[in-house]
Amino acid sequence: MTPWLRIIGIGEDGVEGLSPAARDLIETATLVVGGARHLALAGPAIRGESMAWPSPMAQGIPAILARRGEAVVVLASGDPHFYGVGATLLRHVPVEETLTLPAPSSVALACARLGWPQASVTTVSLCGRPLEPLFPLLQPGSRLIALSADAATPGLVAAALRARGFGPSILHVLEALGGPMERQNRTTAADFVEDDIAPLNLLAIEVVAGPGALVIPLGTGLDDDLFEHDGQITKREIRSVTLSSLSPRGGELLWDIGCGSGSVAIEWLLRHPSMRAIGVEANAERSARAARNAARLGVPRLELVTAAAPEGLEGLPAPDAVFIGGGVTGDGVVDAAWAGLRSGGRLVANSVTVESDAVLIAACARLGGTLTRIGIERLEAIGRLHGFRPAMTITQWSVVKP
Repeated sequence: MTPWLRIIGIGEDGVEGLSPAARDLIETATLVVGGARHLALAGPAIRGESMAWPSPMAQGIPAILARRGEAVVVLASGDPHFYGVGATLLRHVPVEETLTLPAPSSVALACARLGWPQASVTTVSLCGRPLEPLFPLLQPGSRLIALSADAATPGLVAAALRARGFGPSILHVLEALGGPMERQNRTTAADFVEDDIAPLNLLAIEVVAGPGALVIPLGTGLDDDLFEHDGQITKREIRSVTLSSLSPRGGELLWDIGCGSGSVAIEWLLRHPSMRAIGVEANAERSARAARNAARLGVPRLELVTAAAPEGLEGLPAPDAVFIGGGVTGDGVVDAAWAGLRSGGRLVANSVTVESDAVLIAACARLGGTLTRIGIERLEAIGRLHGFRPAMTITQWSVVKP
């Protein structure tokens, strides 16, 4: 089918920065759609109707679809498929019916101004998104680019960096890139002052960790002290083995049953931005604590169900992996978890009591899998001397559903 929907990237230099082909498509369009700023930038080339995006933007999609077959142009900032409207439109229109002409993205322009190799930069969008996903990216020596929601975003980021011990980090505030109002400001998070920042900006960060900075390690088995907990936490060594048994893969969903502090689900989510997790916890105080831990460690997308299993599992989307860290002895918990698990999914359950051991042994006999005993010993003082004191031994059942 001949592409009727043309998605055109436009920069702050307006029609002067457009290619002849892009300008011709705008001039011959029966309908041009964009934000008020985009329509103003393209104004000299618009000959047909124009429509500014309503709020919420999704309400404008039917009006575009109603013109299917006509020459319709949707304007976007820079590259429409880089944190832009392109992905939204392609959820409604087959790619074969579209033609996209991108302009340089704001990230490409920022890297050009700073002399940063774009391939070495990590980008995060804070437009309509929480700030917390930035936190795991704060690795010493890394370079980040944060797409700002508005003029307040740089100040919020600077405050978060200071609070987490990254005050020495260098911040570059780049405004209205590619246009006549382009401006740059370089400072540190510690010295940042909000001063007449343009709403259209992005923030480039050179991460520098100060003494005691909260750097979230890249490996599994985070220190227990990174989590707020009441003692109900899968300890770091056992957590590391548990994550290995769960075998996370991109885009997968975990059920963390009896999630307590949320430590296993949180580490699952930290493996990749595409990971999803639902924590099921009967205790409301622990559920709230898990939510706080998830936010502090940069994965606020942890979903929590405050209910006992198996009732709390009803209606949840089928998981790719299940961890039972608490409530193994509850009536029907193991069977409900097994029934909900996708074919090829993994189930891992940990036990510290003989009663729960018996449940896992019976489950292993019925459903297969492996049983492993995990023992940890830690050095402790014994008077003036020292010795290794064993922690409670863990029985772990791990099984893959046929």
